[in-house]
Amino acid sequence: MVCMIGVAGSTAASAFLVKPVLDDIFISKRMEMLKWLTLVVLLLSMVKGICMWGNTYFMNAVGQRIIADLRGKLYNHLHALPLSFFDRTPTGILMSRIMNDVTLIQGAVSDAFTGLLKDSVGIVCLLAVVFYRDWQLAIVAVFILPFAFLPIVKFGRKLRKISRKSQESMGDISVILHETITGSLIVKAFGMEDYERKRFARENEKYLQYVLKSVAVRALSSPIMEFLGGLGVVAIIGYGGYNVITGVSTPGNFFSFIAAVLLLYEPVKRLNNMTNTVQQGLAAAERVYEILDTPPDITDRPGAVELPPVSRGIELRRVSFRYGDEYVLKDINLKVAVGEIVAIVGASGAGKTTLVNLIPRFYEVSEGAVYVDDLDVRDVTVASLRARIGIVTQKTILFNDTVRNNIAYGDIGKSEEDILRAAKAANAYDFIMKTPQGFDTIIGEQGVMLSGGERQRLCIARALLKDAPILILDEATSSLDSESEFEVQKALENLMVGRTTLVIAHRLSTIKNADRIVVLAGGQIVEHGRHEDLLRLDGEYRRLYEIQFAQFDQVAS
Repeated sequence: MVCMIGVAGSTAASAFLVKPVLDDIFISKRMEMLKWLTLVVLLLSMVKGICMWGNTYFMNAVGQRIIADLRGKLYNHLHALPLSFFDRTPTGILMSRIMNDVTLIQGAVSDAFTGLLKDSVGIVCLLAVVFYRDWQLAIVAVFILPFAFLPIVKFGRKLRKISRKSQESMGDISVILHETITGSLIVKAFGMEDYERKRFARENEKYLQYVLKSVAVRALSSPIMEFLGGLGVVAIIGYGGYNVITGVSTPGNFFSFIAAVLLLYEPVKRLNNMTNTVQQGLAAAERVYEILDTPPDITDRPGAVELPPVSRGIELRRVSFRYGDEYVLKDINLKVAVGEIVAIVGASGAGKTTLVNLIPRFYEVSEGAVYVDDLDVRDVTVASLRARIGIVTQKTILFNDTVRNNIAYGDIGKSEEDILRAAKAANAYDFIMKTPQGFDTIIGEQGVMLSGGERQRLCIARALLKDAPILILDEATSSLDSESEFEVQKALENLMVGRTTLVIAHRLSTIKNADRIVVLAGGQIVEHGRHEDLLRLDGEYRRLYEIQFAQFDQVAS
């Protein structure tokens, strides 16, 4: 702010000095004034230059810090939101909000907002000079200013609407990019390259049209400002020139006044151009705050306690869950004792994954409660609850990092010996040592450099390293071939030892080894018991067995 005032004051002083330069040097021809004024102008230039640098650097430093904090706040808030938010929001849209929208806000804060403050201070200082020199003529000049601000307001509203639509269009482009890049194998396999090119071209053209509308509005605002500024200058020259000719004012006073007015119209025009950037930033800010204002559904209750070591087990009491108005689970009652392996089976859409996702509070129960050691999971901290749970899913989630860091993701505080031990227990050590750099090998996005079985064994090693007492296996072997499944199954057996385990599985071996099998149908538990007992019931389990496992059993025999 100090530098800003220095720039504005120096600019106003330059206009103020026009009168003594003209009247005292060129008209009165006073030599001493020539010496003093040249020195003053030199000092003013130095002060203005230093203040301009300080203003630009410090305000941009503040602006950039604001944007960095906003981007960090947005990213942190995303991690606080429940899985249901990500279920309904495409990844490309979220990426566009974090990257594109925040960048537009950056332009508004770092450039437009800083310029807005600087030019506002400059306008005030120049107005002071204008009124000091000739208040009557100043009224004529200032009368034009409200009209000059009209296009700023009108075009600003128009630009915000266009900007919001263009940002939504950019979000759609991001969605297509994310889908087609991550799904490039399917695009090529089905020969859909032309289709995707046309789909992208449509969205790209749509975005282009919004950009062109924005350019048209911005391009129109400047000529209007020039015309209104010209009207003001004509009025001032006519009225001021008349006063000089009639002897009411001096040439120096008039030119000092007109210099201040001309300098005054420049920041006004800049404000008009800045408004375009501000409106884009405001539209982007609305989209960013749509996410920031989304409350996290799953948070620690006041007075939530740390979950102690698990000693008794898990219980679901009259649990129901719904998406909107549709129930996925209804009146579920289930107990899992410590160290027990419980398999959950059912047709697709029966609610198996939803059921296990309620235990770590990825979703919140709609009715009833989930208990761990007779403690409602909503009464313990989310961090302590999830620290007690290890998860291996059908979809392997790995990062574009080293083998070591992917395993250590289970517990970044563990030692190198712990990582090696987990890799060996997951039957992953041998294939890891065959990679080019061993544990330092970069495995690519989603572990693309590894086979399906190798990726899954890394995920199991990660869960082993975490060493959580509760384990959730969500179809961890269903996508593997027989050889890979054999290796992974051995790793899973090592992982399940001594742990309370919930298994969603289609593989016969995992289900037969379970202490108990729970059968879901229509969101309800319809049967439970051991494999042989359920087969004798000749009910839903036997039907699923004949559909899913009869052929496998025949091959195995």
